[in-house]
Amino acid sequence: MLGVYLVAVLDRLLGCALAGTPIRWPAVLATPARNAALLLQQQRVTSERFDGPGWALAPALFAGLAAVALALVPLDADAVIADPATGFVVFSAAIAMVMIAVYLHGWSPNSAFALHGAYRYSAQALSFQIPFLLAMLATAIPAESLSIVDIVAAQESLWNVVRTPLGLPIYLVVGVGVSFWGPLNLPDSADLAEGTSLEDSGLARLLWQAARYGMLVAVAAMGAAGFLGGWWGPWLPGPVWVVLKTLVLLLALIAAGHLLARVRIESFVVFCWSILIPLALFNVFLSGAFLL
Repeated sequence: MLGVYLVAVLDRLLGCALAGTPIRWPAVLATPARNAALLLQQQRVTSERFDGPGWALAPALFAGLAAVALALVPLDADAVIADPATGFVVFSAAIAMVMIAVYLHGWSPNSAFALHGAYRYSAQALSFQIPFLLAMLATAIPAESLSIVDIVAAQESLWNVVRTPLGLPIYLVVGVGVSFWGPLNLPDSADLAEGTSLEDSGLARLLWQAARYGMLVAVAAMGAAGFLGGWWGPWLPGPVWVVLKTLVLLLALIAAGHLLARVRIESFVVFCWSILIPLALFNVFLSGAFLL
């Protein structure tokens, strides 16, 4: 919940800074809580013949997947909620299953634009899953392990962002896509009248927005662990370094929503299959060559 609040504050702060408007800190800090309170008081409006259980499950599933992904991020060598030997696989599965949550969210309201948004995300997710897996695989090769703790520990002398320089940019593109943020907000875009969120109101809208923000935090935290050395850093304690690196990636992801225009779904699919996948494969070869 702290991460969700932080994303909302950073989003408003960057918006004010880039627009050149004065930054009033009391308003910046209070606006997320005020907007949440307004949505909680808002009347819930539903569509005709909607699927109530599915509609309620979608944001819960999305938020749960974000929580699973975040639980795998170590704050230190012995400070992690979950450290399975196959942490890389668990994180990848959580990212892959976001497609189920988004499709359920678009299908349940029984609305044409919402369903169109769900299909868009399906095409989007199927396109970025392969480069995402390859980018993460390049971080596991130097560690010779699928454990996230081992991946971070292997970066003591050299971070993966230096070993495999293409990995972090590819990962950030996927991070924007999996949270459908800014330029890759295709399922909830304005040309679909907010797509899968079209029929959301009140608490349902608040929960869906919170789940998206939570996934953005999880993606940034795992990027800090997988590519920026996690807890490694001079002078400061390990958990502080993890938080600072996560903030840096969060700022980059949020800024993309203000600085980059939304792309077309067709252009993104072609970009993933013809450019992003070959670059991700080359990045894997770089990681393997470095290990050898």
